[in-house]
Amino acid sequence: MGAKTSYSDSELEEFRAIILQKIAIAEAELKENHDQLKSKDSVKYNYLEDSALMAEREYINNQANRQEKFINHLRNAIRRIENKTYGICRETGNLISADRLKAVPHATLSIDAKKAQRKK
Repeated sequence: MGAKTSYSDSELEEFRAIILQKIAIAEAELKENHDQLKSKDSVKYNYLEDSALMAEREYINNQANRQEKFINHLRNAIRRIENKTYGICRETGNLISADRLKAVPHATLSIDAKKAQRKK
């Protein structure tokens, strides 16, 4: 019997649950970032505090941008589950290990493909 080429429907549902949980957490963190930005907007500050406030706003904004990107990656992973292409390495076409997908559920590269990509 050959190597496994895709995950079963029940395995895909397990991954979907993991991803949906991560999306919920990421969306809550994104909301918190937006709330922090709104509270910074309402604060009255003087000229001396301006640069510190701007640096903090930039940091929070960068955090929010990373969260949005992460959420998009997770949503794309849900689409791959729906298309039954989830867990297939985009470089090798081989199945990405379940352990890797549990740790990084939006992964599109196997460990070997990722290592090869870093060497380039």
